[in-house]
Amino acid sequence: MGAKAFLGFVPWIIFWVVCGPSTWEYAAGGALLAAVILLIPSRERGRVKLLDIVSVVFFAALVVAGLFLDRSQLIWLEDYSQAISSGVLALVVLGSLAFVPFTEQYAREQVPQQFWSRPEFKRVNRTLTLVWGLTFAACAVLGLIAQHDRGGSAWLNWVIPAVLIVGAFKFTAWYPDRVKASVKGTA
Repeated sequence: MGAKAFLGFVPWIIFWVVCGPSTWEYAAGGALLAAVILLIPSRERGRVKLLDIVSVVFFAALVVAGLFLDRSQLIWLEDYSQAISSGVLALVVLGSLAFVPFTEQYAREQVPQQFWSRPEFKRVNRTLTLVWGLTFAACAVLGLIAQHDRGGSAWLNWVIPAVLIVGAFKFTAWYPDRVKASVKGTA
């Protein structure tokens, strides 16, 4: 997973940064716009990824909810938007382990096809996908806790999730090289 994977997270990052009790509709609209813009080149190349589709569907649903539901019906969404968005990502990423691991879609763009069926390639992508899924699950749980511990909400909604996500990116950069080195060492 490289720069293209990071681009896939841009709509989510926009949502997390802009989102607040009175701004989540703008955050959802901006995230939807970014998701659609990022989907266009993926679609033209015939390489639409799971994250692209989930991003468009999730943020479109939020925009529709914001347009058609009464303000009183949306209070829960305002309060739990961070937890919900992280939870959706966790479910999608962890669910992808049953089919094609989330990270494998990105890895196939960087790794020659002859390596795709190798056990090491599969193991690396299952491990990376699990790390990302657990990272998003942890962020969702932190977002839920933040709603009940207002004094620590900055730490729980921003600081710790940012550290976890940076850690997941660093692990994603490190782990494939580690596996490659161990395979070369045993060959």
